[in-house]
Amino acid sequence: MTDIHLDPEVLSALKEVMEDEYLTLLDTFLQDSETRLTQLHGAQDPDQLLSAAHSFKGSSSNMGARRLAELCNELEQRAKQKSLAGIEELVGEIDGEFAIVRRLYREERQRFHY
Repeated sequence: MTDIHLDPEVLSALKEVMEDEYLTLLDTFLQDSETRLTQLHGAQDPDQLLSAAHSFKGSSSNMGARRLAELCNELEQRAKQKSLAGIEELVGEIDGEFAIVRRLYREERQRFHY
């Protein structure tokens, strides 16, 4: 199940590269993601939505959050087309996926923190 949400190879590479800073990276991503979600919810027009979705997609992808990055990409594409019909549902899916990712990263944090 985790593989759908998180790419274990990306996490492994991040652990290797970041070493002692890995936990800080996880914490920073989670805090940053909360901000990005707030931006998504507060977007007043397609351009703001596009910008928020694009940034969230990039950070999610860098952190191995596969499904979250896919959903943000879908939102970004919709915003590019200025098609906001049903956008609340997609933002809701992003909220739900982030809740799963947040729990998985917290579990990862517990495993890493001996």
